[in-house]
Amino acid sequence: MAELGRFAVLLALGAGLWGAVAAAYGARTGRPEAVKSAEGAVKASALCFTAAAAVLFYLLLTKDFRVEYVAEYSSRSLSTFYALAAFWAGQAGSLLLWGWVLSLFSVVVVYQNRAKNRAIMPYVLLTLSVVVAFFGFLVAFTSSPFRTLAVVPFDGQGLNPLLQNPGQWVHPVTLYLGYVGFTVPFAFCIGALASGRLDDEWLRSVRKWTLWSWVLLTAGIVLGARWAYVELGWGGYWAWDPVENASLLPWLTGTAFLHSVIVQERKGMLKVWNAGLAVTTFALSLFGTFLTRSGVISSVHAFAQSSLGPYLIAATAAAVLAGGALIVWRLPELRSREAIESPISREASFLANNLLLV
Repeated sequence: MAELGRFAVLLALGAGLWGAVAAAYGARTGRPEAVKSAEGAVKASALCFTAAAAVLFYLLLTKDFRVEYVAEYSSRSLSTFYALAAFWAGQAGSLLLWGWVLSLFSVVVVYQNRAKNRAIMPYVLLTLSVVVAFFGFLVAFTSSPFRTLAVVPFDGQGLNPLLQNPGQWVHPVTLYLGYVGFTVPFAFCIGALASGRLDDEWLRSVRKWTLWSWVLLTAGIVLGARWAYVELGWGGYWAWDPVENASLLPWLTGTAFLHSVIVQERKGMLKVWNAGLAVTTFALSLFGTFLTRSGVISSVHAFAQSSLGPYLIAATAAAVLAGGALIVWRLPELRSREAIESPISREASFLANNLLLV
């Protein structure tokens, strides 16, 4: 079964790479069949990631201690409820969760835009496929939950007692759904900038994605705060753990983005600001993942020193550089023809609110 899971991840990586290549070709040539091929690759990647996730759930459920990940985060005495929640208890499993959720979100994006946004969809698919392939690469080659042990232990180490709380089923999942959800506004922002379609259509297309990502991230933070007090019983939520500060960062910029899009839709202003916030929020989501997986900080949430740090910080930098370069390129077209009329106007108050959040 472990080999099946490993093979499914490799297929997901391959599908993500093919989706990126096909989408780039479709964007360059305008050939609709290439875009259709990229959409098919997105669906294939989601299917493969789902298969890999199902295999890991099965290995945890059957307590197969031949698999290193199962031996590290499960044990014979661990209940089924927490054995399944061990899926995202470790570094490798949580990275698989990132890729799996994003691949499913990408399929929803393809379905929602099958008859609209066709001019920017090649770039949207290219962006989503690159991110899916990136996490497929991390799971396949740097932190795989399907590695097997040469010597099989009689029992596993079990789940950390701090994680044996109902919050293990809700806090990490909602937090990840929020993190991953912000990839969609980022992809549409890149699509709008790359294609030159800089009207408000891309904002309207991602309004619900942004709102639901914000709601889920908010729920994850609040549930995590409650869990911190119940389980640890010391310190304020943001006073003791830098990882929780990291989860707050994309929430702040995401909140600013939700507010400022209203100004663009009503007045055609703050286009540069909104594009910058979409890029920044996604980059901060990657940065939060970097903090917990690189070993650069000591935290209840952080994992041991690993080789993932350089990859994640490079991905964060690449997102900022790519988004920033496109914004600079389109700057003449993004500039608003209207100015804020008064420092006490509604637009000025929105801008002040944004500056405060950022």
